[in-house]
Amino acid sequence: MAKKIPQRMCLGCQERKNKRELIRIVRSPEGEISIDPTGKKSGRGAYICNDLACLNKVIKSKRLERSLEVAISDEVYEKLKEQLS
Repeated sequence: MAKKIPQRMCLGCQERKNKRELIRIVRSPEGEISIDPTGKKSGRGAYICNDLACLNKVIKSKRLERSLEVAISDEVYEKLKEQLS
């Protein structure tokens, strides 16, 4: 039997993709927001494509803030933009 590949939805384009192709942003139990390259950090996670257009949609619509249930600083968005470019 083939191994099942976990799917996650990008907050920007709303497309389901393989978990490995997406960038995970995590809110730790302490409330810190960080980028999770391993996908293993504990906390509430949200996923976006490795695409600047998706990130801009997420920023404009505040989907990431709603998904992680916390206000997000511009610093975090800047880090994400750096990682995507």
